Amino acid sequence: MLTLNKVHHIAILCSDYEQSKYFYTQILGLTVIREIYRDERQSYKLDLALNGTYIVELFSFPNPPQRPSRPEAVGLRHLAFEVTDLEETIAFLNTKNIQSEPIRIDETTEKRFTFIADPDLLPIEFYER
Repeated sequence: MLTLNKVHHIAILCSDYEQSKYFYTQILGLTVIREIYRDERQSYKLDLALNGTYIVELFSFPNPPQRPSRPEAVGLRHLAFEVTDLEETIAFLNTKNIQSEPIRIDETTEKRFTFIADPDLLPIEFYER
């Protein structure tokens, strides 16, 4: 039997490294664990943590192909973060000129959630605790 312990990390490939680094660190508040430039690949690799736990690996490569976000395509759909107060989260995002979709209700849990888009239009979900 296969035994999984936890999700180790999520890899995200971005088109504009500095813009995405700013978004994930200064807006979402993830902290930098390490940042390296891999000259042979012309690529940055930025390891990011949430509350001290490594969760995101942000990559840059020259001229990566676009991945469709809308309409929804097969594959990894979105990254979701739990938040305590959805209105507070939305208000903060608005101060950064980031618009969220209308709040929705999860039909199964009756919890509220919304989506924004990162700089490459990757859907980011905020799900209220």
